[in-house]
Amino acid sequence: MKWRIIVIMICFPVSYLYSQTKSIAINNLKMAYKTFGLETRKANEPVIVFESGLGSGGGNFEPLFPHLPKNITGFIYDRNGLRESAIDTTVKTDADVVKRLHDLLSALKIAPPYILIGHSIGGAFIRLYAANYPAEVSGLLFIDPTDFMLTKEEDLQVKKSTSSVTGYQDIWTINLTGMLKDTAMPVGMRHEFKRASAESTPTFFKNYTSLPPLKDIPVTVLIAYNKRIEPYETEMNAKLKLGINIKPWWAALDRLRITHYATLIKDNHDSRLVLLPGYSHGIHHQDPKLVADAIVDVYERCVK
Repeated sequence: MKWRIIVIMICFPVSYLYSQTKSIAINNLKMAYKTFGLETRKANEPVIVFESGLGSGGGNFEPLFPHLPKNITGFIYDRNGLRESAIDTTVKTDADVVKRLHDLLSALKIAPPYILIGHSIGGAFIRLYAANYPAEVSGLLFIDPTDFMLTKEEDLQVKKSTSSVTGYQDIWTINLTGMLKDTAMPVGMRHEFKRASAESTPTFFKNYTSLPPLKDIPVTVLIAYNKRIEPYETEMNAKLKLGINIKPWWAALDRLRITHYATLIKDNHDSRLVLLPGYSHGIHHQDPKLVADAIVDVYERCVK
């Protein structure tokens, strides 16, 4: 599926767009960030705020920047413990992650409104931010987001309908447990995995189950659909004797994720859910221009 936008803008090289890494102390601990376009930002123009996936810093989004226009203002950062940001043991829940981002933006005097961009578990974080600080958020873009809305009953039904032994929530726990035991993993990343494990076990994403509906803002959801089965998935399935019928298992989970996100945005005008057949989880690496165009599209819908 090819993304189309109405407004044509000139793009500039990444080196032109964003600043060198800077840092600020929050809770007396270093947090690293980069910005672009702040110097020319006009009053009340949205700022694009990027929230990365599990264990990855803001640099994960850098493939997008050569494709973004000069007139957009953006902000990327490393969560505590990732890359150049210091570990903060007081950040124990996803709500703490969201509050820390809010405090960071406030300390830097980067005023809202914000358009939040979340990849993978970053999609859960931006949903939580929009719930906790709705007045600050003017738009959302989810990039192949984690299905934090998957219920235990749905997961059990997927196992039953696909004749599989292991469910998605089981795999989530297995992966996090394995990474926590890997002493070669950076300490900061293991701190993030520990927090994610506590947030999603024994009840999957327990602090997301009663969030208020999204306010009526533009939202785009990009979902990698009918993904190819990766060799590591087959190897893991065999090695750990997970008993997963991988292709129908993923197909059933995809259908649920599509339904969940479609329901999430059902009352949001000027919003869309885009299925990208054959794309990988890292959509923004596989096709950075498509994602950059989606960012510009959300931006234009927020400022019109």
